[in-house]
Amino acid sequence: MTVLITIVHVMTCFLIVGAVLLQSGKGAETGVMIGGSSQSMFGARGASSFLAKVTVVLATLFMVTSLSLSLIRQSPVGPSLLLNSPLKSLPAASPPKPKAP
Repeated sequence: MTVLITIVHVMTCFLIVGAVLLQSGKGAETGVMIGGSSQSMFGARGASSFLAKVTVVLATLFMVTSLSLSLIRQSPVGPSLLLNSPLKSLPAASPPKPKAP
């Protein structure tokens, strides 16, 4: 289950990057436009574009997969990488011994 969620998470990351890079900025045409009203340059945008809606859906999916992966990782029932960690076999650090005066 963790592998499936991780695959969906990574694919969502790439799709979000692509969707954001394909969008044009709100003031992208401001440098080209010399004349015109301020309403057309800096006014409210109309309906959201398709890419903006896709970005919102992908961001929501990214947050859900991030949260689920973190909850699976914290769960005592879920898989843990620390069970077979080489760091677990290291001896515990002992406190420093005081030096004799």
